[in-house]
Amino acid sequence: MKCPFCGSLDSRVLDSRPTDEGSAIRRRRECGSCAKRFTTYEKIETLPLFVIKKDGRRESFNRNKIMSGLLKACEKRPIAIKELDKLVQDIEKSIYGSMEQEITSQKIGQMVMERLKDLDEVAYVRFASVYRQFKDVNNFIDELEKMIRDKGSQRD
Repeated sequence: MKCPFCGSLDSRVLDSRPTDEGSAIRRRRECGSCAKRFTTYEKIETLPLFVIKKDGRRESFNRNKIMSGLLKACEKRPIAIKELDKLVQDIEKSIYGSMEQEITSQKIGQMVMERLKDLDEVAYVRFASVYRQFKDVNNFIDELEKMIRDKGSQRD
């Protein structure tokens, strides 16, 4: 493993343990040249997954795009990065668990919205405004009214 500090290929594993969900192994390493420590993750190689965009283009699935959208939606909200990472892991696990090789960006967006609604309503509305491409304030009001109705029906 190449040291991220000095570039040396000489490193040794100090500690190995599975991650929380068991889908990867976390390894703590020490460089033999500069003696600095760093962490690596070993994951199972999966089938390639392609996302079908609204315009029909296909691109490789990238979990970082989901995280980027969530970070924007959750900016200045009291949500820990750990919670967002768990949300992305759950979505990724669900997508790969379906054994499909293609998924639409709309379906991914819907999965994000379903989970985000339970996590933080303000972040949900922010994400929905971009995902659903709200054109004006009326779209916001419609979405908020829908949330209020859904909340009311859950209490009954």
